[in-house]
Amino acid sequence: MGVPEKLAARMSMAEQHDYLRARFSRRTMIRGGAVTLGAVAGGAFVPGATAQAAVPTQRGSSSAESVDGALVAPFGRHLAWGNDPRTEITVSWQVPVAVKKPFIRVGAHPWDLSRKIEAEVRTLHTPAGVGAGGDHTQYYLHAQLTHLRPGRTYYYGVGHQGFDPAEPHLLGTLGTFTTAPAHKAPFTFTAFGDEGVGYHGLANNALILGQNPAFHLHAGDIAYGDPAGQGKTTDTGFDSRTWDQFLHQTESVAKQVPWMPSYGNHDMEAWYSPNGYGGEDARWTLPDNGPDRENLPGVYSFSYGNIAVISLDANDVSFEIPANLGISGGTQTKWLETQLKRYRASKDIDFIVVFFHHCAYCTSVAHASEGGVRQEWVPLFEKYTVDLVINGHNHQYERTDVIKGDKVTKKLPIGGTAYPETEGVVYVTAGAAGRSLYAFTAPDSYEGHEHETDSVASFVNTKDGKVNETVGWSRVRYLDYSFLRVDVTPAPRGRQATLTVSGIAEAGNRIDHFTVSRRAK
Repeated sequence: MGVPEKLAARMSMAEQHDYLRARFSRRTMIRGGAVTLGAVAGGAFVPGATAQAAVPTQRGSSSAESVDGALVAPFGRHLAWGNDPRTEITVSWQVPVAVKKPFIRVGAHPWDLSRKIEAEVRTLHTPAGVGAGGDHTQYYLHAQLTHLRPGRTYYYGVGHQGFDPAEPHLLGTLGTFTTAPAHKAPFTFTAFGDEGVGYHGLANNALILGQNPAFHLHAGDIAYGDPAGQGKTTDTGFDSRTWDQFLHQTESVAKQVPWMPSYGNHDMEAWYSPNGYGGEDARWTLPDNGPDRENLPGVYSFSYGNIAVISLDANDVSFEIPANLGISGGTQTKWLETQLKRYRASKDIDFIVVFFHHCAYCTSVAHASEGGVRQEWVPLFEKYTVDLVINGHNHQYERTDVIKGDKVTKKLPIGGTAYPETEGVVYVTAGAAGRSLYAFTAPDSYEGHEHETDSVASFVNTKDGKVNETVGWSRVRYLDYSFLRVDVTPAPRGRQATLTVSGIAEAGNRIDHFTVSRRAK
């Protein structure tokens, strides 16, 4: 039943929504301080926990008392999966000043946004003297939604007192998200690392949106608020306002495609917390199923369809940039093995994709390969036959042959097929999302411009410093802006399911493609 005609004639759209919500308030239940609102297209929406300080230092603001909310527009919307992408998602956004009563409206249709949920506010204060931005406070808002229905598209709008997205003139601010399906079905996801703020990141985002991905993986070094990237309070050039620009830049994609980051060395902002992630905790709400939420908030996993995705924090094992070396005390590696073992045994999971920042295998002249990753994690990738490893850190595209025990077990030419169950692991460096490019010691070799080179001079970062090595696993090299597209095709039990992995240049042309094939469970 709708709003009575006589009432509707003198009500705004938002007032009609509130009327309907109040009419069906008998469905509202208070449980342990969290409010569970009634069903929308078969699902319920549950707000997140009460607000907590994102940093040790937090200041109040009179802005909420003096600024008319009608003059303040939200920006920087970005989505992230919860622990179960079929039923959980978080909507996050920013406001430039403090506002009263921030909220999200959610519904099954753009004209049905009657479910209104209070948002959590996380303020991030950067005092004068920390970097280049001066004394200022950023306001990040989060609404965690649960009990959604699998495979459904929902409409949402974010607002606050004075700015209601249900008002007719603000309907253009609405966004959508689609939950993961309950069953295996074909889908696409995208990935890259090292974006920052600028034209090339913006151009890659536009292309990514055109791929219609189910989600996007960002393999660390997200906004470059800290351009030095050593994870120390002595780093120079820090400007937290860079994040405002970044989240505005990515909003066209991230407001409708869950944007799932791992953390790189430039994401350790040492002024906010001992582990450097206090700022990230304010900006993101990621799955909380990792091994050490306090020290490693960027470590988590989720499954979508027939694949499992694991995000790792390579700062924990990096010999090259040791600010957070050993911060988990080994618990991350133990957790990784538990996850790999669990997913490999699951009847619902065919493929395992792992992504993180520092490269296991890369020949860039800048950072090359990380020995800590090879020491701690590569043996586990091989033991549990991980299907694809995605890295950033080096600002270029490079893809290996099939590797096991640091050696090529099978050459994987462009267009080739890898069988990880018996052959080994393929590693892709996709770090050319937007920041200035690095260089190779060997010529570029990519689709349509192949230059076979079976011996490439490089190095690996070890606990004793750089160690030179000559490698034979560098199969594809492309020194320009690009990203990764992965098409997932399930198959009936016993048939071959596939990942079709493509490197896509900023100009839209394909620079690499190969297939990972595995017998479906």
